[in-house]
Amino acid sequence: MPPVFGDAEDGPGHPAMDIPPVLPVLAVRDIVVFNYMILPLFVGREKSVQAVDAALSGDRYILILTQKDDAVDDPGPDDLHAVGTVGMIMRMLKMPDGRLKILVQGLARARVERFTSEDPFHIAEIEPLMEKEAGELSPEQEALVRSSREQSERILTLRGISSQDIMSVLNNVNDPGRLADLIASNLRMKVDAAQRILECHEPIKRLELVNDQLLKEVEVASMQHKIQASAKEGMDKAQRDFFLREQLKAIKRELGDEADESEEFEQFRKAIEKAGMPKDVMKEAFKQLKRLEAMHAESSEATVIRTYLDWMTELPWKKLSRDRLDIKKAETILNEDHYDLEKVKERILEYLSVRKLNAKMKGPILCFVGPPGVGKTSLGRSIARSLGRKFHRMSLGGMRDEAEIRGHRRTYIGSMPGRIIQAIKQCGTRNPVIMLDEIDKLGSDFRGDPSSALLEVLDPEQNNTFTDHYLNVPFDLSKAMFICTANMLDSIPGPLLDRMEVIRIPGYTEQEKVVITERYVIPRQLEENGLKPGELEIPSDLVARIVREYTREAGLRNLEREIGKVCRKMARKKAEGEKGPFSVTADSLDKLLGPPIFLDDEKETVLPAGVAVGLAWTPVGGETLHVEVTTMPGKGKLILTGKLGDVMKESAQAALSIARAKADKYGIDPDFSEKHDIHIHVPAGATPKDGPSAGVTLVTALISSLTGTPISPDVAMTGEISLRGRVLPVGGIKEKILAAVSRGMKRVLIPAQNRKDLAEVPEELLKKITIETIEKVEEVWPLATAK
Repeated sequence: MPPVFGDAEDGPGHPAMDIPPVLPVLAVRDIVVFNYMILPLFVGREKSVQAVDAALSGDRYILILTQKDDAVDDPGPDDLHAVGTVGMIMRMLKMPDGRLKILVQGLARARVERFTSEDPFHIAEIEPLMEKEAGELSPEQEALVRSSREQSERILTLRGISSQDIMSVLNNVNDPGRLADLIASNLRMKVDAAQRILECHEPIKRLELVNDQLLKEVEVASMQHKIQASAKEGMDKAQRDFFLREQLKAIKRELGDEADESEEFEQFRKAIEKAGMPKDVMKEAFKQLKRLEAMHAESSEATVIRTYLDWMTELPWKKLSRDRLDIKKAETILNEDHYDLEKVKERILEYLSVRKLNAKMKGPILCFVGPPGVGKTSLGRSIARSLGRKFHRMSLGGMRDEAEIRGHRRTYIGSMPGRIIQAIKQCGTRNPVIMLDEIDKLGSDFRGDPSSALLEVLDPEQNNTFTDHYLNVPFDLSKAMFICTANMLDSIPGPLLDRMEVIRIPGYTEQEKVVITERYVIPRQLEENGLKPGELEIPSDLVARIVREYTREAGLRNLEREIGKVCRKMARKKAEGEKGPFSVTADSLDKLLGPPIFLDDEKETVLPAGVAVGLAWTPVGGETLHVEVTTMPGKGKLILTGKLGDVMKESAQAALSIARAKADKYGIDPDFSEKHDIHIHVPAGATPKDGPSAGVTLVTALISSLTGTPISPDVAMTGEISLRGRVLPVGGIKEKILAAVSRGMKRVLIPAQNRKDLAEVPEELLKKITIETIEKVEEVWPLATAK
């Protein structure tokens, strides 16, 4: 039973009221009793029962004090607030369980002076706090009174309580203190806030505290009303939609139209049966279809299942494209699309031959490794054309999310299969050629490691049961042919590299570039720039000059740009009305392309002592680099500059040790390391350099500087050194020899163990340069200084 208002005309504060100075104390929790408040209380604690009995045996007055801590079962004087309310027990009823139910009315505030007894119940001496007589109200005070009434009425309206009777009581009360007590007794406040209002003796101040609580309660009640209205509106809309759907179904039945849902389910059922799924997969698909039939058609979960079933039925579970097993025709197609690249073509023809003899063989996993612009990506498209298969290219550069490969689980919003399954669906067959481009540029972060997800995809023993997170059923990828491309192998994880058959595609020689330009590049650029075949003639010697003076790269991209620049200038002449055919001459080449970027006369005709020419490999082909060594008076300090890596710095340390060990043989002062500082520098200081292949060059330049003997400018060298003076093999021999020829070198020194790599170097390239093989460091010096 909630508290109710007392009579506004008859209450405490009347002069005739006679409150005894000593009263029994009733401790209550979770509630603060105000003046004019009539409320029922349940009394169960022994001390409280005896206090009520004592009050009833006397004049029925009792002091009601609120506990500071609700958890205390037997509160003492310190556990009770000092200010409480004197109440009169109007009725008392004994309950069957021994508790008392009393009806109490608040009469007046009172402060405890002291407790006179604590056993068998609390008895306290009190000082009644009588209300001050209300005088004439100021305009501000009158405004406060009206505001309190208005806020009370607003709260009652928001709560849906009939406010007419209550407001009539409040409107008849003009005393601020009495109004504050009446409103506070009906507000939902915390005990601490209610106790502060009870202890406030000034009527205006007390009404201000009550008004603050009213404002908070209005805000809470408004929000509660808004939430309830919103929830009711949502329920009304759902009910309305339900009735409309039922009516729509009834109308369709009356018109003879069958429900679309049953047709949709039947279509899904037929599609699942025709898709050619394995038994376990078909079982999962029918399970999801059964779930869909039991769901509401407009639910979000039903939409997710529909999309899932669409993917399941559209995947080519058993569809295979027929391979073109004519070996001669496939060879013709490969030769039409690409010049040279004999190793790659041979490997593809071997695959076709085995495929012709064994139809059940699994698709190979190839990895083309080579510098940019040598045709790795276009070669994959040519392979698909020669096989008669669908082709899909997937760029992996910068991919960091594992879900790109394996897909997202269906629990996520916007989930979809990974790019492997998307490629299979897009191709429409289970055996396409899928090119994974730039596999060496995969990344990894908090979203997972895509290279680890590829371990299953690129393993013929595992990918026949590849499981995408979205599909959550195995899909057979063993018939697909995966071709990966990379510029270098260093950044590819070992387990992933182990699953691939690596085929290296080296850079092209000048002669190869000339042939490729005439066969492929010029016809393609003529077509792209609106010129007809035969309208532009570029002689072979000028093509070779463009290769030599305007592009120095392993691939063909910059060369194609230069040819495109020539074609655009001729296209402009044609657009302006000039008649073709056009031809490029030696004199007009500089006008068309500008001055040459690279010149052969950059090669120094004379090298000073302490300088040697080395050969280096880069992802874009071979390069020559000069190693410079100078000595100066000092204490044996070794200075290394040129942004050298750790391995190259260690090679410099080894070179210095070899020079010291063989000082007598070359006529060097044995104490040079104690009397001189040695500075080794490799120009192009902003370019990082690393690797062991500069060891021979470092030793030669160091001995040249210490002996004052210059090295022949026509000699370039490469090779790793050991402390015993052995010359160890290095990689990238073809690219390094190509770089030496393009820079006008006449002789190249390579490790003896790299002699086998000369088989990859074209014969016309070997005719332009002399190759010397070396096994020990001692063999380098005579060859390097020979004129």
